[in-house]
Amino acid sequence: MTQQVKHFIDGEFVTSNSDKLIPVTNPATQEVIAQVPCATAEEMTRAVESAKAAFLTWKEVPVSERARLMMRFAHLLKEHQADIADIICQELGKTVEDAKGDVWRGIEVVEQAANIPSLMMGETVENVARSIDTYSYIQPLGVCAGITPFNFPAMIPLWMFPMAIACGNTFILKPSEQDPMTVNKIAELFVQAGAPKGVLQVVHGAKEQVDAILHHPDIKAISFVGSVNVGQYIYKTGTDNLKRVQAFAGAKNHMVIMPDANKQQVVNALVGASVGAAGQRCMAISVAVFVGAAAEWIPEVAAAIGKVRPGVYTDPNAAYGPQISPQARARVLSLIEQGKKEGATCVLDGSDCKVEGYPDGNWVGPTVFSNVTTDMEIYKQEIFGPVLTTMQVPTLQDALKIVNDSPYGNGTSIFTASGAAARKYQHEVEVGQVGINIPIPVPLPFFSFTGWKGSFYGDQHAYGKQAVRFYTETKTITARWFDDDIPVSGPNMSINLR
Repeated sequence: MTQQVKHFIDGEFVTSNSDKLIPVTNPATQEVIAQVPCATAEEMTRAVESAKAAFLTWKEVPVSERARLMMRFAHLLKEHQADIADIICQELGKTVEDAKGDVWRGIEVVEQAANIPSLMMGETVENVARSIDTYSYIQPLGVCAGITPFNFPAMIPLWMFPMAIACGNTFILKPSEQDPMTVNKIAELFVQAGAPKGVLQVVHGAKEQVDAILHHPDIKAISFVGSVNVGQYIYKTGTDNLKRVQAFAGAKNHMVIMPDANKQQVVNALVGASVGAAGQRCMAISVAVFVGAAAEWIPEVAAAIGKVRPGVYTDPNAAYGPQISPQARARVLSLIEQGKKEGATCVLDGSDCKVEGYPDGNWVGPTVFSNVTTDMEIYKQEIFGPVLTTMQVPTLQDALKIVNDSPYGNGTSIFTASGAAARKYQHEVEVGQVGINIPIPVPLPFFSFTGWKGSFYGDQHAYGKQAVRFYTETKTITARWFDDDIPVSGPNMSINLR
């Protein structure tokens, strides 16, 4: 019998009473490795009630103790990094090194959560008026929730609940139903670190369970990472229910290559940033815009990408793994075919990719298009596969227009040896995260993940200082203490402090 993934509710891993089970498959073999339950309404309610009750005591725990919990948790995550990565490899098909990187980038956020005492500091001004002081406190919201995608089953949950819980909130996590076992392992380590009962809940399921989170009156804030359509739905529905929402959605990330750039650095960067992780990254570079004579490098880029091959995670020579599902593979292949029909030149075609010994895997080989235009579907849609589209423009200003006209604004990069070109690009580009000779500019967690435009719906972003603001509220106190020798004046009939 295939194991059933358990919920983590009220401090215990519990078998669901649901009769709705979703198979979890190994994407390299289609073998069913687990069944994930869709939480019942009673299980969802129990999780929220447990988190609500735990909040009453957790918010009173000293901030230094919350920080030490995160220190212990980070230590355990480092000890078990390989174990977590192994689960990711089985559920998602990532290579071992990519899976370890997934875990490590999450660990970095937990380390930042351990800095919570300084991040929770308020502000103070003495004598704002005579004998009157004003000061502010940063206080938690209550029960918060996170809804996470399949492509980073360790990192993105670790973006969310450690920061929220370090701020004094309790948290309900609904991971992707496609790779749910990674989060359960992380929750197990969080308990070992000393997390009190009820502070973290993990409930599994699909849209029905997401809707329960969106509509529950006791959930104050929701974090989401996923596709554009779902992100818009989460944001609209959550805010309609008067919740605080941060929703990270799709992307179409451009790399601009100037002719003075280091060619080999450009080639190496494009190989990893375009087809690494099978292209299943919201920060993947899927469009390369070559300026002027740099377009002469396109054949060399395609040749370098053509040397990359996918494979199973047990193969040390595999550069990346399969698509998450047959449906995802079919979508990528459909867009590749559409690109050919629309007139783009398919310089490298990975449609017929096969991996020896794994005929049922969701394989897509590295694919490169040239002569792509902005009206083509392979340009307009987020392909989410190992496909690089290339464009040619005469000037940097033309490249900027292409990037700024895109409805997305997650990440971009420029490769150049010119400080003036880099300065112009970083200043004028309408994208939230910019790399200069860095292909995937995901910031370390003492900064925030700052997507713009159609890549993000909300106000405060993930991790860093903005996450603290998202998961907290500010209380401002204005105080006067009367001394016997202060003369008593008459009533103050204005709004001025006296």
